[in-house]
Amino acid sequence: MEKEISNARKKKDTLGGSITTIATGVPPTLGSYVHWDKKLDAKLARILMSIQSVKAIEVGDGIESSKNYGTSVQDQYVLNEKEIKKESNNLGGFEGGMTNGQPIVINVAIKPIATMTSPLPSVDINTGEIFQAPYNRSDICQTSRACPIGEAMLILVLTKAFLEKFGGDNITEIKRNFE
Repeated sequence: MEKEISNARKKKDTLGGSITTIATGVPPTLGSYVHWDKKLDAKLARILMSIQSVKAIEVGDGIESSKNYGTSVQDQYVLNEKEIKKESNNLGGFEGGMTNGQPIVINVAIKPIATMTSPLPSVDINTGEIFQAPYNRSDICQTSRACPIGEAMLILVLTKAFLEKFGGDNITEIKRNFE
């Protein structure tokens, strides 16, 4: 990635990229499979899309899964030493808008920054004439800066969902409700 950023800088261009946010240890059944406004995967998609320059959200292997048959995509349950487990996590920790106890995996695609040291042509809205867009700033690639932002957004939504399910007036009560 460092090499690609250096190459883009030399070309006076910018780069996009993608980040993956993962949450482990999330209890199953956070969210809702019934109410459209309480589906946790949808809430995460919404808040992650609010990050500047984010253009796509993928839960688990969502895009690749859309190209396959259901029999190869669904996360199958197996019995492993008297414990029921899933063989895969194609669905990214969600089923029907609810967490299923597996790691939550969300991929976030970020477009290249629009302001470049080699500006693109634009149109003056007053005169209709074509001119070079002004150069304001250019960070070449903001993907690495999006990592802690994505993690923070994930934590915010998961914490709210956790408190909606197990909440109480104090930490002792929340802990008791969770247990």
